[in-house]
Amino acid sequence: MSVTGISPVNCPPGTKLHILNLGTLQADEGFLVRGGIQRRDLISIAVLINRPHAGLVLFETGCAEDIDTQWGIPMTGVFPRTEYKEEHKLPNAIRKAGYDIGNVKGVIFGHLHVDHAGGLEHFMGTDVPIYVHELEFKLACWAVATNADRGVYLANYLRSSRPFQAIALHHAPGHTPGLCIMQVNLEKDGTIICTTDQYHVKENHLDKVPQGWLAREHDDWVRSAAMVDKLQRLFNARLLYGHDKEVAEMSINEKAYFE
Repeated sequence: MSVTGISPVNCPPGTKLHILNLGTLQADEGFLVRGGIQRRDLISIAVLINRPHAGLVLFETGCAEDIDTQWGIPMTGVFPRTEYKEEHKLPNAIRKAGYDIGNVKGVIFGHLHVDHAGGLEHFMGTDVPIYVHELEFKLACWAVATNADRGVYLANYLRSSRPFQAIALHHAPGHTPGLCIMQVNLEKDGTIICTTDQYHVKENHLDKVPQGWLAREHDDWVRSAAMVDKLQRLFNARLLYGHDKEVAEMSINEKAYFE
């Protein structure tokens, strides 16, 4: 993992970053922001990076296709999927961007909750390496072993490793102990930081409203928020939040890819 605050190498010219729309969930806003009282639509996203001469890297994978089976009640009652068309399935979203899921060279995870790691089902039986922080991996194994939380496809697929060249992963504990954000410095469009669930929605960041019922370690989350703010100032970065539908759709509609 990178040393927080140290700039990664700029991506080579021709690098393309695509934001993939993987459908919409809905939840009580109180899960996301402290004091929230409304229902809220939450986008599920992944980020696909095409690196010249090095191939495709995927950051997170969204939910499983069949959440009724993989999640079951009561999770599908608490977080129902309200929009999920063929185009939102991970292989199809990658194809819409102009690539094939079979050409993905590696998958990076910010964290391993089922709404971010469910798409690992598409990599079962392959030799595609999966990268995740060691603490995140250990917590996920413990959670599954003790039935304290849900987990996905842990046995043969997850490992920690050094980040890919020109991609920086910064440890940002709080939502989970091993959560990492991803920083990508692009030639033309500048720096993009994918916060995964350090910030579920823009209010967590822009209005400094702490996470709601999904919060874990508040003090760690505050320290990580200060780190993300520092990175944003240093690199004048665009931030992508874990589930903010408005922000993600605005970026997706802005251009087909960032470079």
